[in-house]
Amino acid sequence: MSNEIKAENKMGNTPMLRLILSMSLPAMFSMTIMAMYNVVDSIFIGNYDQAGLTAISLAYPLQLFLIAASVGTAIGVNSLVSRKLGEKDFEMANSAATHGLVTCLFTYAVFLLLGLFAVRPFMSLFTADAHTADCGVQYLTIVLCFSGFSTVQVMIEKTLQATGNMIYPMLFQLLGAVVNIIFDPLLIFGIGFFPECGVAGAAIATVFGQFCGMVFAVLVLFRKNHEVTVSFKGFKLNKMILKNIYSVGLPSIIMQSIGAVMMLGLNSIFMAAGSAVSVTVFGIYFKLQSFVFMPCFGLNQGVMPVIGYNYGARNKARVYSALKCGIIIALVIMSAGVLVMWLIPEQLISMFGGGQELMEVGVPAFRTVSLCFLPAAAGILFTTLFQAVGKGVRSLLMSVCRQLVILLPVALLLSVTGGVGAVWFAFPIAEIGSLLLAIGFFLNLVKGDFKKLS
Repeated sequence: MSNEIKAENKMGNTPMLRLILSMSLPAMFSMTIMAMYNVVDSIFIGNYDQAGLTAISLAYPLQLFLIAASVGTAIGVNSLVSRKLGEKDFEMANSAATHGLVTCLFTYAVFLLLGLFAVRPFMSLFTADAHTADCGVQYLTIVLCFSGFSTVQVMIEKTLQATGNMIYPMLFQLLGAVVNIIFDPLLIFGIGFFPECGVAGAAIATVFGQFCGMVFAVLVLFRKNHEVTVSFKGFKLNKMILKNIYSVGLPSIIMQSIGAVMMLGLNSIFMAAGSAVSVTVFGIYFKLQSFVFMPCFGLNQGVMPVIGYNYGARNKARVYSALKCGIIIALVIMSAGVLVMWLIPEQLISMFGGGQELMEVGVPAFRTVSLCFLPAAAGILFTTLFQAVGKGVRSLLMSVCRQLVILLPVALLLSVTGGVGAVWFAFPIAEIGSLLLAIGFFLNLVKGDFKKLS
């Protein structure tokens, strides 16, 4: 009981800014490390083989579907566990955590089949170059067929974060990132007694890092005491719990999958315009922007359980306070990102081994797209709010609006009327439109559900 009181005091009574920073900083740090090893992959591959860099840019949308399924389901578990802890329903919180690990089997089965049968047809849709296609097939086959490691790790991370424990999830991610960064150059270039595996080496390093992180996470989950207990003794699937998990998780999966659809659409627009270099630039940007967005997603991991707990405890003032603090911190992070993209775009692009053509397309693209960072700061936190209070569909609608309803049609229109260089302006336009929708959803909550809170 003392641990339960401690958790209640932490998320129910600690001064908000101090609480959010204490819960978010570990996740922000670990997410930044994750961004680093995603970028390191591309840097090493770009300096090894430019065709390989193009290949993983084309392959990345399918990898995003995997991330979306794993993280989206885990967000549904996180939301349910944190709300049940706030309501003091500890038995339901434990059952939700156990169901979360079972869902990992469903997710892995889907992506194992994709890795075995769908990878080559997928790559053939976007390139006729045999070498580029082979690089993408090698990378995706390894990553998808061994995706169970990352799926389990992510689920345990989100489950522990729902209890307010942010340190162990940070350590899981940190271990996986460090292992990946160490083995990337060894396996890509064949250093020492390691074989030269090229693009496949990057995939092997990634999977091995995920395996190490998963083993660490499983040991911590079952050998340490936590606010939730996972036990399969007498376990039976509960349809109501699965419904609660996926009521938030499914919209989150779709929401994050939309990012993959957006990438597929933009790659198609660039290829139709005869600008393969824009595909590479977009792939580089998408990896680099993770240094800006990943800390904000780490911030979300600290803010979501705070909002969920206080919403379950019916404390409206602390729900508002958490949202306000989160938006301010996100604006600071995003402002730093805009400055970097405007001041040193040449240095960023040169890390990937590209030539003058890549620089000519990439520098103005980076500066234009970065204009979307500031409205995105508030939009991301509103998304977190909606997920934390069980309104995941609103987050989904925001994402659909931003990345499909606005971005792709505007990008297509700009490519026709202003050329390929104008396509990048679709990003800030879409982000502003999504933020306006989020504000409308928030005002609806203020006038509706939030009136019931004390």
